[in-house]
Amino acid sequence: MTTKPAFNVLWLQSGGCGGCSMSLLCADTTDFHGQLRDAGINLLWHPSLSLETGGSVVALLNDVLEGRVRLDALCVEGALLRGPNGTGRFHVLAGTGLPMIHWVQRLAEWAGVVAAIGSCAAWGGVTAGGANPTDACGLQYEDERIGGLLGAGFRSRAGLPVVNVAGCPTHPGWVIDTLMALAAGELGADALDALGRPRLYADQLVHHGCTRNEFYEFKASAEKPSDLGCMMEHMGCKGTQVHADCNTRLWNGEGSCTRGGYACIACTEPGFQEPGHPFHQTPKIAGIPIGLPTDMPKAWFVALASLSKSATPKRVKLNATADHRVVTPAIRKTRLK
Repeated sequence: MTTKPAFNVLWLQSGGCGGCSMSLLCADTTDFHGQLRDAGINLLWHPSLSLETGGSVVALLNDVLEGRVRLDALCVEGALLRGPNGTGRFHVLAGTGLPMIHWVQRLAEWAGVVAAIGSCAAWGGVTAGGANPTDACGLQYEDERIGGLLGAGFRSRAGLPVVNVAGCPTHPGWVIDTLMALAAGELGADALDALGRPRLYADQLVHHGCTRNEFYEFKASAEKPSDLGCMMEHMGCKGTQVHADCNTRLWNGEGSCTRGGYACIACTEPGFQEPGHPFHQTPKIAGIPIGLPTDMPKAWFVALASLSKSATPKRVKLNATADHRVVTPAIRKTRLK
């Protein structure tokens, strides 16, 4: 019986805050390396989790480029810095004298799969915000425009575009599950959505499982940050539009942005860093939010909102604008008799 070779993963960090690696350390396991090992994953190198430095790392990279070490997945965290003037010299890989974008481009040619870890690596993210003086971009996207460092036509040795594990930061489960699916050969093109995100989390909406859904149903809205009500109408929440399973795959087993009282700012979506309005405000036209729930025509939303508000129970209405439950549900007999 032959043993399946380990799935070799190389992780590089480019222009970003390192938050996705910090999030990864919160994976739901007491033995991070053991979990990867049991899934047949061999972490060749990670800048924060590996012991090797300096010449040892450069030797490893050259072994990959010369075919002596197989590279099954190249994971890149952080945006790719092309400046100044296309040289990439804003970010040089220490000890090599070569820009990080040079190493990423060359290693991508050898990788079975290339994965963007986080929204910076996927779309450019926060790093590409504002005037973008570093000319930062994603691996295969610049916000919603396909292209990026590797180009629209890039396909890895496995025939896949860049796998965009987007988020700011990514949920550790998204990363671990994606790597496990890749190692098992179970993540093909049909397992990615239209933006290259793994459907294992991108086929959901942040709205799904939100604890404020009863308030949303009756359009009973929060009016200030501490309120319990739905944050879509006034507080900038985009959970009904954003692809992620944050409220069903909880962070650290119990939390999410909306459960913590913060509006969803669409961190898994291209261009989230510059929405064109303050994050804590909902832009409207004639009192109607511009960003309507996914797949809902405006006329339907207006009609639904009007009916819902007219039917809002007093309990829901009062609780929506309070920072604690002021009215509890009524006690009713549930038997048919």
